[in-house]
Amino acid sequence: MSGARYLNPRGPGPSRPTNAGRPARHAYEFVVALVLAASAPGCRSSTRAGVPGPGPAGAAAVRGHLGGRLVELGMADGKITTITTLAPGAGGADAEAWLVPAIVDSHVHLSFWPVADRLRAHGVAAAIDLGAPMEALGADAPLTILGSGPLLTRPDGYPLSSWGAGGYGVGCVAPDCVQRTVSQLAVAGARLVKVTLGDDGLPPALLPVAVGAAHERGLMVAVHALTDADAATAAAAGCDVLAHTPVEPLAEATVAAWAGRTVISTLAAFGGSDAAVDNLRRLRAAGATVLYGTDLGNLRDDGPSRSEIALLGAAGLDGAAIVEAMTTTPARVWRLPVGALAVGQPASLLVVDADPTIDPSTLTRPRAVWMDGALQ
Repeated sequence: MSGARYLNPRGPGPSRPTNAGRPARHAYEFVVALVLAASAPGCRSSTRAGVPGPGPAGAAAVRGHLGGRLVELGMADGKITTITTLAPGAGGADAEAWLVPAIVDSHVHLSFWPVADRLRAHGVAAAIDLGAPMEALGADAPLTILGSGPLLTRPDGYPLSSWGAGGYGVGCVAPDCVQRTVSQLAVAGARLVKVTLGDDGLPPALLPVAVGAAHERGLMVAVHALTDADAATAAAAGCDVLAHTPVEPLAEATVAAWAGRTVISTLAAFGGSDAAVDNLRRLRAAGATVLYGTDLGNLRDDGPSRSEIALLGAAGLDGAAIVEAMTTTPARVWRLPVGALAVGQPASLLVVDADPTIDPSTLTRPRAVWMDGALQ
């Protein structure tokens, strides 16, 4: 499929629901835009959302405001090719449309809930798949996917004992099993390793083995750790990412231990409890990087999640911070080729009807979506 790719670092199902220092300055600049027909002869039009389509060679143009400037943003061959400043008041700009980089969902299970096509159509250009059978690594997909493959757990532990019986986990009780599994994941194309803790997770004594084996291969480690004790254990072992915001209130020492690391929100999938929302607020204030993630498969939205966006706001993120957590920040953390509107970057973006820094829920109802220069 055009634009399909599954990233290899060389160069599913739901989690079970239950009922930095300071935030960085906003680096993201938004574009107010109307997508216009390319000026080349023979451009065809689309009536979808009232947005003209690309020209015969896939060329198109976008006009609007970027960082206080009126610009025209040109697209061809799937890339942004030009950004030209226009005179103030130049015709054609629509002050009621905003252009936003395509979204990254940092926690999905697309083998369990296979809606990748719908994600792409709704503006999600990339996703981090945190639990899938080994054979999913390297599979073709309609969007950019970074995968962990199966979770490291204990024999018959989570998720093997529930939704993940079909290859979504590998059970280990000895260091050689952990080392062998991490090696197999790396060879298969995993971009990171996911470990589950808890009574039915990987034995805690094996967690440092998993972290060491992953880091030796340049792989990050995400951890399913829902309690304070498990989050503290994960931090002490050197894990890089909390795959979920923990649902049990976190001790101050645990919050501090995650400063400078990363937490994926997944608040709605776990019921949006006051404890989880407060944990995310405190983790962010202590210096953790917050990424938007839905735990897709548990949560069943097939595009940007209104409920997750609302809960991020409840956790203290303003509109600009929410959009950064959905675009710029995950692109940086995961080293993805999306997240910015700049010459040479993929022409993957959403056209929305309100300023998302004021109303980020507008991302859930885009007027139009472009992926790799193609109108969806």
